[in-house]
Amino acid sequence: MSRYGIGEWYGRPLLSLTPAERRAYAAIAMGDAAPPTCPFRPMACNKRGGVCSIQPYREADQRIRDAAGEPVIVCPTRFEQDGMVIRWLAEIVGFQPDDVMLAREVPFMRSTTTGKPAGKIDLVIASRCQGLRWFGLEVQAVYFSGAGMEAEFAALRHDQHDQPPYPLRHRRPDWRSSSAKRLMPQLQIKGPTLRRWHSKIAVAVDRPFFASLGGPSAHPSQDLDAGDVVWLVPELRDGQLVRSHWEVLTLESSSERLLAADAVTRVDFERVLQQKLKFLQAVFGLAGPRGHP
Repeated sequence: MSRYGIGEWYGRPLLSLTPAERRAYAAIAMGDAAPPTCPFRPMACNKRGGVCSIQPYREADQRIRDAAGEPVIVCPTRFEQDGMVIRWLAEIVGFQPDDVMLAREVPFMRSTTTGKPAGKIDLVIASRCQGLRWFGLEVQAVYFSGAGMEAEFAALRHDQHDQPPYPLRHRRPDWRSSSAKRLMPQLQIKGPTLRRWHSKIAVAVDRPFFASLGGPSAHPSQDLDAGDVVWLVPELRDGQLVRSHWEVLTLESSSERLLAADAVTRVDFERVLQQKLKFLQAVFGLAGPRGHP
């Protein structure tokens, strides 16, 4: 058994922090001190609670024994370490390092009623060498479901033990919300237009997220003419964001991956249904029908 807890906190692995550093970060996370500068972008951390990634841990005597798997990135700014993902994409599309330019949050859609921007591309890399060429880059961190981190912050605020406390609450990466509900609409809106404009959209997700979508193709293509979406898949390794895998997929194949889900059996559905069913009077405080309490 394992539980997900704080993996990296304000840019630093939880297990590398001293008890005093953990207490100081907990005070910041609970709003009692100003946040530090983000180590991945030159600005103050604007992620509520300062959690960059979550990590599954094993337990020993109510303390973290060790990591039980890969960390999962939950803050999009975590992908910006050393500009690695941006430089990686520039290399893939053939830009010369000295010619690469970057723009953030470029308006892509406009409201038909107000004329104001109604949608943006996260990042656009470009080169003006031999005319303007550019590629969009969407960065997708992972949402998690279950308990928030407030209980963990409170426990760490006063803890003086050398080893951090084992996560108090259950939580897990919510792959479905991160993919089908969040990333897929972005690709379906932006992908076709960029295809008409003879450009492409790139997507950066971490390795655990990509694994939840099926992982690398059996015969991955790295031919930019073979698809519409450039998938960039870095991983966190010893506190560093490093290259792991990249491939090109069509927009249709990307959508199929993001939507992939199997229906549960009727038996499993009705088993869970029986556990969740309640009479209306219990739900809304109504008077029960005759014959029922």
